[in-house]
Amino acid sequence: MERHTADNKGFIGGRIAFGCMSLDPAAGDHTALIGQAIDGGITLFDTADLYNRGENETMLGKALGSRRQEILIATKVGNQLNPDGESWTWNPRRDYILRAADESLRRLGTDYIDLYQLHGGTIDDPIEEVIDAFHTLQQQGKIRYYGISSIRPNVIRRFAALSAISTVMMQYSLLDSRPEEDCFHLLSAKNIGVLARGTVAGGLLAGKTPRPYLCHSTDTVATAAAAISDLALAIQTSPASIAIAFALANKAVSTAVVGIRHEQQLKDALCAADILLTPQDCAKIEKGISRCAYAEHR
Repeated sequence: MERHTADNKGFIGGRIAFGCMSLDPAAGDHTALIGQAIDGGITLFDTADLYNRGENETMLGKALGSRRQEILIATKVGNQLNPDGESWTWNPRRDYILRAADESLRRLGTDYIDLYQLHGGTIDDPIEEVIDAFHTLQQQGKIRYYGISSIRPNVIRRFAALSAISTVMMQYSLLDSRPEEDCFHLLSAKNIGVLARGTVAGGLLAGKTPRPYLCHSTDTVATAAAAISDLALAIQTSPASIAIAFALANKAVSTAVVGIRHEQQLKDALCAADILLTPQDCAKIEKGISRCAYAEHR
């Protein structure tokens, strides 16, 4: 397959992105919180057509209002709503991606999407169709950049080799070092940005009761959380801020996508953007934490 050579590199979303998945449109108006995020320097807002059956996109578009030109919108595609209105079916076909983009544009109330991402993906997907769909949307001016959201090394390698993706969104934290195995090296070599999600490991690095996580035992999770908390106490910040800053300390990571649903989480994210951990800080935090590896999709 011929590799598209459109100038997709250079997407810059800032150190912190506002993850909108946690925002429930039924829980009220989030305009003030989103406004505070913009005022605090956050420029990238990430959503998906999957979240709340598209209502999350609608909520974000309305909340941004006249501030659309100040920010970047990222959304995702690939999960097609079934006729029952509740369940979803994976659909990476070209025609569906083109239709879904128009629907996302309508819900977001905008005429272009800054970053359009394939929301998952398998090695068996028709990648040529996916890339062609994204390329067509670029030519039409409906999207500026495209990427994928995936933790599957085989899928990431294939897109990195055949497409002009700008970004890969993947889970990464002190408790999930799997991307360090080979994905980070590959993406850095190709100048593909990493959007790290799950940086607080579902809250386990930010105060939640320890429990087993990936390859880690409850004791290991407790050790990791304690190391994060000790450093947070030493520099008078929150454990969540340190956990996010740890992910950002890896040179392969361009942006941490932080799920935000209230002011304290926003504060933690904004503080993390200003924390520059040294290699010594990171080594101290990592001491005694074993490395996990991808068990599937290698």
